[in-house]
Amino acid sequence: MTKKLLFILLLLISFIGFSQEKTLESLSTAPNPFTNTTQIAFSSSFDSSIELTVINILGTTVFKKTYKTKVGKNIIPFYKNNLAPGMYIYSIQYSNNIISKRFVIK
Repeated sequence: MTKKLLFILLLLISFIGFSQEKTLESLSTAPNPFTNTTQIAFSSSFDSSIELTVINILGTTVFKKTYKTKVGKNIIPFYKNNLAPGMYIYSIQYSNNIISKRFVIK
């Protein structure tokens, strides 16, 4: 009986721990490709800060900035500024996680 109770308690603690995991989902960029500006959108399950990094195809970091997130849908406007046309990799880092995707500047 005691083993069953301990097992149930362990399952309950595991479930609570996994259900409170901080995640970012549905990372996308629209429009993509873009000429001057685009919007980076994602859903967050937590309030925190994230770091947006943009890297060119040579591996050089061309943009890096920290933003505050809120629970739910978040949108970050991204402006081309002086970046040359081409393909870039953008990454969002939060906690100990990184999500990366690509966009194209026309």
